[in-house]
Amino acid sequence: QVQLVESGGGLVQAGGSLRLSCSASGRSFSTYAMGWFRQAPGKGREFVAAISWSGIRTSYADSVKGRFTISRDNAKNTVYLQLNSLKPEDTAVYYCAAPITVATMPQEDQYRYWGQGTQVTVSS
Repeated sequence: QVQLVESGGGLVQAGGSLRLSCSASGRSFSTYAMGWFRQAPGKGREFVAAISWSGIRTSYADSVKGRFTISRDNAKNTVYLQLNSLKPEDTAVYYCAAPITVATMPQEDQYRYWGQGTQVTVSS
């Protein structure tokens, strides 16, 4: 059973930074891509970023390109999301996600394992 545990959320002023971490267990971490999604109040969950198993390929939502960076440490079974230049509209619960496929960059609907989420609140 795949287990994902996020940490690192909090309250930050606009323009500030946070680093989210997600620790994974239950299967071979280095075999699979990993992703981050978020859900703002009253909205559906949306894709934020993904990283291939090797870390070579990454993908970002247009709304976060140039501000957020996804990375991973396969030796620590951990994926990170660095959030810079934060805006109030980045306020959301951020979820770490793992796919059910070993595809290099899975489709969004192939992410089926989820963490409990970590709250990020950006004040203006």
